Amino acid sequence: MTQPSAAVSPATIVSLLQNIGTRREINEYLSMFRGTEPGRFAVIKVGGEILRSEMDSLTTSLSFLRSVGLTPIVVHGAGPQLSDALRARGVEPTFIGGVRVTCPETLAAARSVFQSECARLCAALVASGAPAQPVVSGIFEADRASDNRLGLVGEVTGVDLTLIRSAIYSGQIPVVSSLAHTVSGQTLNVNADSATRELAIALQPRKVIFLTPTGGLLNADGAVIPAINLAEDMDRLLGEPWIHGGMALKLREIQRMLSQLPRTTSVSITNSDHLVRELFTHKGHGTLIQMGMSIRSFAGFHGTDVTRLGGLLESSFGRTLLAGYFDRNDVTRVYAAEDYSAAAIVTTGACAPYLDKFAVTPQAQGAGVGSSLWSRLVADHPSLIWRSRAENPINPWYFERATGTMRTGKWVVFWRGVHDARAIELGVKETLARAESFAPKAPAAGVVESKSSQEGVGHVAAN
Repeated sequence: MTQPSAAVSPATIVSLLQNIGTRREINEYLSMFRGTEPGRFAVIKVGGEILRSEMDSLTTSLSFLRSVGLTPIVVHGAGPQLSDALRARGVEPTFIGGVRVTCPETLAAARSVFQSECARLCAALVASGAPAQPVVSGIFEADRASDNRLGLVGEVTGVDLTLIRSAIYSGQIPVVSSLAHTVSGQTLNVNADSATRELAIALQPRKVIFLTPTGGLLNADGAVIPAINLAEDMDRLLGEPWIHGGMALKLREIQRMLSQLPRTTSVSITNSDHLVRELFTHKGHGTLIQMGMSIRSFAGFHGTDVTRLGGLLESSFGRTLLAGYFDRNDVTRVYAAEDYSAAAIVTTGACAPYLDKFAVTPQAQGAGVGSSLWSRLVADHPSLIWRSRAENPINPWYFERATGTMRTGKWVVFWRGVHDARAIELGVKETLARAESFAPKAPAAGVVESKSSQEGVGHVAAN
């Protein structure tokens, strides 16, 4: 059974293609998302601050998804609104460990505020052309939290999908509030992030999305971290001094949730303005988090799957490896993702280890595997030298990661961790003198390679 969908206007598709990504990316993601069962496309958690300050962009993004035949399930928060309502009643909000203490008066205010915010979001969606159904209760069963100091706070023990499925099959976006009930009928307040996690575990969706004002998880410089591969990055991130308690808690919660979801499920943290870009492009716009895959390390080509490794290199560079490439004996280290969607090959060099190859598929690049591979590579090799063709579109990425460069006609030579001028001179000379490892590229007569045919190339480093 397919999901109910509104007609897709040509203008909508053209706008999408022109403004956020390539036709190939759009078709790939649309096909993947439309191939999921109804109700298993995405669970989207919308924070109260988003409802307060980004309602227009939120409803525009959600109605766009609806227009291309995708029906998300929305879980809304209303923390700021509830705090304001309590202060208006002369009650100062109280939190323990980030969880709101809920007395009977707070619970009464929560019921009123949640109902109001749920209705307001549904009305805005309907006005934007996206039918929506408020679901204020009847989804979550819970027990009282084990910490008695929290009062009427619930820990979800069960999820009933009946009302959500009914809304989806009638062509409406379900908008869910995070109130729960005990088996005896007592209403409890549930943290919206926790409700989103439990709902996702029950639904097993393709995507779980958290919309936040920051648009992603931020690093020490306040910049959004594009992607996190938990299998490789989790321990390293938790050891960073700029990972504060709240961010560490969120990462652990996301890891816990993803461990109970299919490997194909990913979490995105973005904002409402960039929701569509995050969903439909490899690069995305926000923080993409996946359980991911580990990066394996080999002392040379022995133990690697040279057929898959060769396929990755040839598809990434768009050329055929010369015979004998895998017979060379100067290779000191090979790194490869479990599925061979990314790999790096290091050989001996004159002034530093030479990065002979670095290749990542676009899909792995978007999933953060390339960044994980690079982090592993430079952790093991504080100094490196490599070259890239002058026209390589990924060169800006290399410029950001190199401490020095030299441009010379056909090549750009990059290095990092090398500071002696004489050593750099010798290293550059040796790097430029290296033989190529691919056969010359010979396009068919009269055929001009289109831009779209080049866009499948991932990170490509050396030759």
